[in-house]
Amino acid sequence: MKKLFGREKKEKLKNATHINMGGVYVLGVMYVIFMVVLIAVQANVRYTIRADRLTLLPREELAKLKTEQLERMGSSFQIIQNGQSEADGTASQTEQDTLQEQEIQPGTDEAATQTEQDIQQKQDVHKDTLLVIEEGDAGSEKAQKLYIPVFSQMKIDFDVCTAEAFEPEMIPEYDKIVLAITHYPLLADTIAALKVWVKQGGSLMIAYPPEVSGSYQTLYEILGIKDSGDTTLVEGLHFDKNFMIGGTAKDYYIIDAYDCSLGLSITDDCEVYIRSTDEYSVPLVWRRKAGEGTIVVDNFGILEKAYRGIHCAAYSLMGDYCIYPVINGAAFYIDDFPSPVPGGDGQYITRDYNMSISDFYSQVWWNDIYELAKKHNIYYTGLVIEDYSNQVSGEFVRNREVRRFQYFGNMLLRSGGEIGIHGYNHMPLVLENFDYKDQYDAYIQWPSVEDMRNALDEVLDFTHDLFKDEELLVYVPPSNVLSKEGRELLNETSIRSVAAVYLSTDMAFEQEFEVSEDGMINCPRITSGCVIDEYMELAALSELNLHFVNTHFVHPDDVLDEDRGARLGWAKLYKNLCSYYDWLYKVSPKIRNMTGTELAAAVEHYDLVEVNRSFADDKLTLKLDNFNGENWMLFRMNNGEKLLRVRGGGFDEVADGLYLIRCLKDEVELEIYK
Repeated sequence: MKKLFGREKKEKLKNATHINMGGVYVLGVMYVIFMVVLIAVQANVRYTIRADRLTLLPREELAKLKTEQLERMGSSFQIIQNGQSEADGTASQTEQDTLQEQEIQPGTDEAATQTEQDIQQKQDVHKDTLLVIEEGDAGSEKAQKLYIPVFSQMKIDFDVCTAEAFEPEMIPEYDKIVLAITHYPLLADTIAALKVWVKQGGSLMIAYPPEVSGSYQTLYEILGIKDSGDTTLVEGLHFDKNFMIGGTAKDYYIIDAYDCSLGLSITDDCEVYIRSTDEYSVPLVWRRKAGEGTIVVDNFGILEKAYRGIHCAAYSLMGDYCIYPVINGAAFYIDDFPSPVPGGDGQYITRDYNMSISDFYSQVWWNDIYELAKKHNIYYTGLVIEDYSNQVSGEFVRNREVRRFQYFGNMLLRSGGEIGIHGYNHMPLVLENFDYKDQYDAYIQWPSVEDMRNALDEVLDFTHDLFKDEELLVYVPPSNVLSKEGRELLNETSIRSVAAVYLSTDMAFEQEFEVSEDGMINCPRITSGCVIDEYMELAALSELNLHFVNTHFVHPDDVLDEDRGARLGWAKLYKNLCSYYDWLYKVSPKIRNMTGTELAAAVEHYDLVEVNRSFADDKLTLKLDNFNGENWMLFRMNNGEKLLRVRGGGFDEVADGLYLIRCLKDEVELEIYK
């Protein structure tokens, strides 16, 4: 081999270096040109709206139907109590406004006559469930705040009665009785009658762990309790039975666990559905036959909104069957998307990818999010921010840098997604009288409703100019904060659905899945982010079993915020998100993927429908009022039967003895095989 020495060697090395560096420059230029062309092409690609999207009723028609429903609800259930009857804050505001209150004044002939008349009326109009409560007790008040909304949303025919007004002669008027009280000596004169009623075929439920007393212990015979002690720590839930959607997929742990259940032992004939995950496990939910009747004990004492579905599932074990309407929908929101490149600390992007925030969004984050949607056939709802300024008055200047909006927005729409509104900027729609309580130092209140209106008009017009075929129907409040004035203003725009949050946090705009009287549809988001903690896991499990719904939202800048897990790095955050989605579609493969507007339509169908149930000759007949082409139900059978067929619809078994029913007619017949 010829060796190179001196000047000849230097010249060749110089030429080699020149060639290599030139190649790098050429590749760099080509890459830049490629990216510019890609963005330009993508920005001008036309999209088509999915033809199978669910649609909404016109606003005025929807408001009329909701108003009529609320008027009918005025006699849907009553509160029976001694003394003056008042809405006590245990129901939602809508429920409080529509309670039919009944007064029973003790100690007079008039009261006795009134009681007899009420009993006769109840015998003529038999109701399914009686919820017995205890006035002035903190535990019972928590139970009321949980069970009254749950029964209302399950469209259960029920009444509420105080323990003081609960009389033995009332017992046979109901199929099911739920005791949501702490001090059982209040029922000393009624317990014997309750035990007889159960053995003759009634269904009794203990709604939460009470104070142990002699009166409560007299029920042990039918409850299947051998002995009990003090309250005990519950750190997690283990499902012995596959009776809830997703229950047996894993154990679910409780953040900030505390002593919330009675330590007890039960008889062998009790069928345990849930027990604690602790070393010495405690039965939390069990069912037992007592004569011809059934007993359900809910020994899980955390009575928060995030756990509604667990207590709903316990209630559904009462009697032979339980059927109730559900939403059947999964929606995924991306807040601040599309938007300008946000500010924030990109140190972890630099650490892991050595690129700018803008390049990271285009080349890494969006590619991963997009591929995740393709894997699970998800339709994202992106929420536009036009500008990240703190402007709250004056002329709201149009953002002319639209390439990022068009690039991301068109890709989202081409994949079946939807564009909604987050705001002109990230300032929540609140006026100067709103108190942020030093939690959002960067936020500025709006001087007037007119300023908020001008900003909304600008972002709606800006977004419509970019995506002319897209209706702008969904609004998500920045930081989930929204004032009464802002909410009223939204109803003057094209917005039809507000998607804030389901679980309350400080000043967040908390919602239920429902239609408001003005025709706006509430579609709260349940879970968020890429760090899915134990609380969110239980909330997601719960809502699959109460509403058969999943709503989740992320931000592109999750990876910039240490409070949302930025230190973990995007690779870990993305892995967390993938695991959550994998769990969701493994435990509920029949759930429908939807955009925000489609979910609003599904909530509309769910909220407006009224269900009449009748059972005879192994057939359950459903008659649906306010039927709008399609409704969904969860149907549980408790005695080992199988569902043979559904006339007027279809079905899928989603857990043992639990069926998802699709109703395609306003009268549906379920045939049961024993």
